[in-house]
Formats: sequence, C-alpha cells, structure tokens
Amino acid sequence: MKMKKTLIALSLGLLLALPALAQYRGNSGGNNQRQPRNERSFTRWTNYERETYFGLRLGVAVASVNSDDARLDGGSGMAGINLGVVAGIQLAPSTPIFLESGLYYVGKGGKGYQNSKKFTYDLNYLEIPILVKYKCYMENDIAIQPFLGGYLACGVGGKIKNYGDREAESSFSKANFQRFDGGIRLGCGVSYQNLYLELAYDFGLANICHDTFETSRTGCFFATVGVDF
Repeated sequence: MKMKKTLIALSLGLLLALPALAQYRGNSGGNNQRQPRNERSFTRWTNYERETYFGLRLGVAVASVNSDDARLDGGSGMAGINLGVVAGIQLAPSTPIFLESGLYYVGKGGKGYQNSKKFTYDLNYLEIPILVKYKCYMENDIAIQPFLGGYLACGVGGKIKNYGDREAESSFSKANFQRFDGGIRLGCGVSYQNLYLELAYDFGLANICHDTFETSRTGCFFATVGVDF
C-alpha cells in the first residue's frame, strides 16, 4: 500500500508541475538564441486542420485487488502484460487538447494469503479507455502529455489458484468476480517524434464481487512504451 500511495503522489505531483514547467520554458527565451525554436513549439497549433494519430502500445501492468472478503483480497501486486492499439484526434485546430481511445488486453489480478495458504488469481480484461490529453511540445520534438479519463473493462479469462489445497477455478464466476469493471485513469506520457513512453494508474470504482454487502475494487499501475503513426 505504501508503494501504491507513493506512485499516486508522484503522478499527481508531476501532473501539477507540468503546466508551470511548460509556461516557464515558453517564457524564458529572452535574448536566448533558442527562442525561435521555442516559439515554433508553442505556435504549432495555429494550423487549420485537426491532428490525428494511431498508435501501438506494449508494457507491464502491476495490479492488486482490495476486497472486504478475505478469500478475494489480493492486496499484493501481481504483474501482467499490457497490450493495445490507440487512436487520437485533436479537439480543435488551435488547442493542444486531444481525445484518445483504443482497445487493450490487460492482465490484472492479485495475490495474498488466507489461513497461511498462498493464493493468486488472474483477471484478464479487454479494456477501452477514454482519455483527454494535453499535448505540450518542448524542444527537439519532445512532447509532454498529461492525461485524465476513464475506462470500461470486460473480463475474458483468468484462474484463481489455491496453492495450499492445490485447487484452481475460474476467476469470473458467481462465487468469485464479476466480469465488468470501470474506473478512472490518470497518467502522463512523453513522446519523441514517433516514440512514446507512458506511466499511468487505474483506480477501479466498480464493485467486481457479487456480494452486495462486501466490495472488491481493482487498482493497476502501468508502464508502457509504443509508437505513433
């Protein structure tokens, strides 16, 4: 939990600092010889056509599930794959704000102990994020891209493994987890020409267990690389 809170705090701090950093860089030219390059960076949005892009993404996901049910409480991080395709469009020709969506395959899950017996479970999802990005160009084709939005997910497979009893069962069943999830995604990306790097966190808001009186919610940290066209 301490690591998760630290990652969240760092992400929020970065997002809050980026607009001030961008403004400082844009206004600190003075008589510096680099001023023309900065001016080009911050006036690139004066065109009359909206920019669009398509991208491929690949990375790792470190997920956990916090549950009131001890049998489903996988608070320790579980690593999985993060693979997807995205598309983005500029909302208006004169603004650096983009709307991005896509389709991801994400391996989430959790692990823990019950009655001193280790258990793990996989929660594999098809996930659709809907994000609003602010694209701030710096120097040398480097762009900082903080973003905020939401996601919807549908479970497509996974196993709960009880190592103590050597038993395995489906993660998505009436006794375990529901297939549908949704929540908030927060993060920041950095691009250089066509290359892209991203850190993000999913805050699950949906109760993915079937019990009305107990809750189970997902959380997932992403580190992703990709390429845009």
